[in-house]
Amino acid sequence: MKTIIPLAIAAVAITAAAPHAFAQNQAQNQAKAPSASAPSASTIGAGSASGSSGTIGTAGSGAAGGTSASTLGTGGTSTGPAGTSSTIGGAGSAATSDGGTATTSNKMHENPNMLQDQAKAKAQDGGTWSKSMTNTKIKEGELDSRTKSMAHEPGGPPAKSTTTEQVPITK
Repeated sequence: MKTIIPLAIAAVAITAAAPHAFAQNQAQNQAKAPSASAPSASTIGAGSASGSSGTIGTAGSGAAGGTSASTLGTGGTSTGPAGTSSTIGGAGSAATSDGGTATTSNKMHENPNMLQDQAKAKAQDGGTWSKSMTNTKIKEGELDSRTKSMAHEPGGPPAKSTTTEQVPITK
């Protein structure tokens, strides 16, 4: 468990800094010369298990025009003689340039059967938008995480990327 916390903190720091750096770089590029850049979306995930312990995580980002949105979700569980310990978390970040709107939300749900985290981020400037959503679950016997990221500029199709990870856990 000690390695999960530093990794989660690093992931949140990177996700929080990425949209600002993207928007700043985009503004500098537009000031130099007008350029046509296509919307982009990317996602990534990983998971592993060893016996009754496992970790999982997915993340993604979408960017179009002066907008960007990123989310991530991580979770881990371990069962031993003293019982089961689980942790889950997620985060989102969104940024726009020139007066657009950016929103983020993160909701965690807990019941005796499952832990769940839902992170969402959206940035919009007129008809140009970027969004990302991550849903992570820790259930008995399984860890799940799914991230879907999209970006769109008017006049073209949206860029889309989805990553789903599932890790079975034995008791």
